[in-house]
Amino acid sequence: MFSFTKVFALGFVSLAFNSLAANDYQNPSLPTEQRVSDLLGQMTLQEKVAQLETVWHQGRELKGPHGALKTDMAEKILPLGIGHVARPSEDLSPVDSVKYTNAIQKWLVENTRLGIPAIFHEEALHGHAASEATSFPQAIAMASTWDPSLIHDVYQASAEEVRARGGNQALTPILDVARDPRWGRIEETMGEDPYLIAELGVSAVKGFQGDKQQIPGNRVMATLKHLAGHGQPTGGLNIAPAPIGERALREVFLFPFEAAVTLAHVGSVMASYNEIDGIPSHANKMLLTDILRDEWGFDGLLVSDYYAIKELITRHGLAGSDENAAIMALNAGVDVEMPDRDVFPLLTKLVNDKKVSMQKIDTAVTRILREKFKLGLFENPYTDEDKVDAIVGSQAHRDLAQTTAEKAMVLLKNDGILPFNRAMIKHVAVIGAHADETLLGGYSDIPRQTVTILDGIRNKLGQSVKVEFSRGAIITEDILEPSPAAVIAQSYSKARWNKENMKLADQSNAQQLIDDAVAVAKRSDIAVVVVGSNEGTSREAWAENHLGDRDSLGLLGGQHALVEAVLATGKPTVVILSNGRPLTLGNLYKDAPAIIEAWYLGQETGTAVANVLFGDVNPSGKLPLTLPKTIGQLPVFYNHKPSAKRGYIFGDTAPAFAFGHGLSYTTFAYGDLSIDATNAKANGTVSASFTLTNSGEVDGEEVAQLYIHDVFSSVTRPVKELKGFKRVALKAGQSKKVTFELPVNLLAFYDADMRFVVEPGEINIMIGSASDDIRLEESFEINGEVSEITQKQKAYLTQVSVQ
Repeated sequence: MFSFTKVFALGFVSLAFNSLAANDYQNPSLPTEQRVSDLLGQMTLQEKVAQLETVWHQGRELKGPHGALKTDMAEKILPLGIGHVARPSEDLSPVDSVKYTNAIQKWLVENTRLGIPAIFHEEALHGHAASEATSFPQAIAMASTWDPSLIHDVYQASAEEVRARGGNQALTPILDVARDPRWGRIEETMGEDPYLIAELGVSAVKGFQGDKQQIPGNRVMATLKHLAGHGQPTGGLNIAPAPIGERALREVFLFPFEAAVTLAHVGSVMASYNEIDGIPSHANKMLLTDILRDEWGFDGLLVSDYYAIKELITRHGLAGSDENAAIMALNAGVDVEMPDRDVFPLLTKLVNDKKVSMQKIDTAVTRILREKFKLGLFENPYTDEDKVDAIVGSQAHRDLAQTTAEKAMVLLKNDGILPFNRAMIKHVAVIGAHADETLLGGYSDIPRQTVTILDGIRNKLGQSVKVEFSRGAIITEDILEPSPAAVIAQSYSKARWNKENMKLADQSNAQQLIDDAVAVAKRSDIAVVVVGSNEGTSREAWAENHLGDRDSLGLLGGQHALVEAVLATGKPTVVILSNGRPLTLGNLYKDAPAIIEAWYLGQETGTAVANVLFGDVNPSGKLPLTLPKTIGQLPVFYNHKPSAKRGYIFGDTAPAFAFGHGLSYTTFAYGDLSIDATNAKANGTVSASFTLTNSGEVDGEEVAQLYIHDVFSSVTRPVKELKGFKRVALKAGQSKKVTFELPVNLLAFYDADMRFVVEPGEINIMIGSASDDIRLEESFEINGEVSEITQKQKAYLTQVSVQ
């Protein structure tokens, strides 16, 4: 097939080297900065401001049938060019997505004065959120793998699928430190710990962008979200103010962002909706310029969250007019307004009226043009539609999704009933509101196919075992008129996540559903009960009629009574949690013989779950956050200060399951700890080595975790802080030596004068299987004087070797 892509790609090459040969910006052999300077110097003010703008809803008017471009609308909407186009793959097939993005680029290259291509941004939180794309486990599930190399591979695959459809920027990863499970967006995060998020975040960015300054043709620009403090909103309410002091802001909430900027050279950062200490992020110069750019050295794009600049007026009451909102955001450091042209088009007038300097405009435009050159858009603005179907939803990516799902599951409890012995089973009860549907979580589309838990178990056991399904409960109202693609894929996640005014299901028939489920359980050998939440009860709350935060964390829709009733049958029962946020299970923690935290596991959910249930895969996931016992414990995170956990009059402060917890079908022994602290001073390294042994009878993987505690310091320090981890595969009976090379500068903190220092004194090193399961412990002394650590001397990650 001689595609349309190839025809106008050749036309572009001819155009570039004939009519534009005299322009430095068209010469790929020149340095990027020279090309940017040349192009900027030729642009009018109106053309510059157009580069700071995005089209989305207005851009939908550009779409014709099957990815065709309405050129008459392009003439009205894009006469001066455009910086960004939001989510062009929306509601288009992979091939039509390519046709559409190519048509826009062709129009911009051939019909605007300077031929500047657009950046097409897409959502890719856990795979490209577009039709037929691979849906990987939700971000909180991926974090449960504690596997940076796997995270890298997932986001590389996601980048390949985004780029294959014409996209070149992904609005992810989310590096918010999440400390309130009432918040509906907690599923989008990588948990509660800044170190874990930092290491996984660095891997995610490198997966998206690659390791070089120039972004390859099969990768995309990553975007860190959301700067900053978005994961600790007041009351767990999305967009609410974040009650965070500067020390906690820098040490906890900014740390993952700083690591990704410094170590992975991320191309883009998105500001957050919330405010800190009275200043919304989109107007916070200290955050967006003084810290992000001046301290960290970030030189990429700073983009707004959707409609957030306008919300400086409508939500925060900070700016009294669109003009003031535009001035505030630009002066704070925002380069690009997303997703539509709301206030930034006013910048042209504001410059002419001397209210905004041309230098501010030039600085922002320079950053945008630089990223377009790094993406190679001027040399290769088009995408090959012949290749897209082989890349999107490929078998290799499905296999990767399955592997990720298998490693993401956390075995919370097992009283010896798992793994199930297939030889002893003739009848299985599969019970649950969504056991026959694949829950994908927020920021999902509809993949080509999925495997439900029910189908996964049936596929695993074959015709010789009867697998009987009973719904047992209904959580939310049904989705009316689901799309044919959703029916085929057995996933209604997208529709449920987008549904406004979500309501709980009528419970008048709840007891009958439970009775039916109990009857199925009684005639079965084992029961698999799938409970939790769905995308309608845990999601981003983006409007007053589209809420997603909760004031309770218990099971909804009669699910608690359902589990109790099935357990009362006495049949061996495993409870599988399929959910987007931590839930409180009350007596079920004690009564259920086995519990698996599965989160939303992506399109291969059923295959992965079946493999774990029947022992083909040994579970190895670890919790990336603390699971509270009751909602009254909130906030509950492991790295709290020493004075935070005295106790309650009628309860204790211990969580249901601690950060880092996760069991296995085998056991692991830790021993022979050796600390080399001869270089325990500022800019030095402390080595901690130990032997890790698989002391059980089956092969498995353990995530060894390194924690520290600063015993005495000039300001209070957390009782534990994660400073390293390593996933180690061990055959039954095998031992390996694990060595953590801990940078002493990673122990620095902000003192009473807000200097970033390493202080001399005693440091406890704790190594174990979870934050509450420490197996080895020893202390060492940091020597020398108090040492102030410069930006260049900061450390972010601990190197780990396994022999």
